[in-house]
Amino acid sequence: MRTKSLAFIFSALLAYSLVSCSGGSKTEETSQTSVADSSVSAVKWKVATIAYTFRKFTFFEAVSKTKELGLNYIGGYPGQAIGGGIDGNITFDMDAEKQQKVLAYLKEQGVKLIDFGVITPKTDAEWRQLFEFAKAMGIENIVSEPRPDQLKLVSALCDEFNIQVAIHNHPAPSHYWNPDTLKAAISGLSPKIGACADVGHWVRSGLDPIESLKKLDGHIKELHFKDESVKGKEATEVVWGTGVANVKGMLEELHRQNFDGFLSIEYESKPEDNIQEIKESLVYYDKIVTDLK
Repeated sequence: MRTKSLAFIFSALLAYSLVSCSGGSKTEETSQTSVADSSVSAVKWKVATIAYTFRKFTFFEAVSKTKELGLNYIGGYPGQAIGGGIDGNITFDMDAEKQQKVLAYLKEQGVKLIDFGVITPKTDAEWRQLFEFAKAMGIENIVSEPRPDQLKLVSALCDEFNIQVAIHNHPAPSHYWNPDTLKAAISGLSPKIGACADVGHWVRSGLDPIESLKKLDGHIKELHFKDESVKGKEATEVVWGTGVANVKGMLEELHRQNFDGFLSIEYESKPEDNIQEIKESLVYYDKIVTDLK
């Protein structure tokens, strides 16, 4: 039978991805039609990597690894060596010449720098400098854990620069570990302030990630997305779908919420070599998102 239905084509592509990850050539391991690209997906969000996942490498190498995964977005983290023969680190006080060199490399690789953090400036002047850096680099989200007394200033800067701040949650007893605290903190502030939901840290804090996502419905700007080996403080990242975080349920909840931000891969385990685990995670992701259709 020669009919080429969309379902058949998509199944073939998914099968190709599975075969490639299990033993295909290094140059073809990631399908170029992965539903991690929202343009061929049933969901509105985009998938990114977080450079901290590749913290043993330079930022330029992290960008290259992101491209190897077939992804087009990366989140930067403060202090990572730039690479590419450029001295210094990725910081919000980088000079204009280094900023342009980083942007040129990103353009060459076809990867966009979509966020920066986790970072919390100490002074009002540093906050403004951070927003100016984000604007110059085309960054959409600043990921931070602002002190409560900084929130009104941050809210005003969000509106002035038209840049979002996604408040991150480290595990308990950090200030924003509980989504109830975060939601109360942003009440009455600019709608450009919301949550960077680190679902792994919720697991470490003894919270249910799906229930936590529900509490922040309408306020999630992006996620640090991961699966965890066990519940509690000893949790470590594992391939999506093999741990206790209920990746399938979280993706279904995000779809129900009509989430349209970034789902950022943070795979902190095996930082020297975790590409294969991330590829396997993306295969699982593709399957779940395909089922959402």
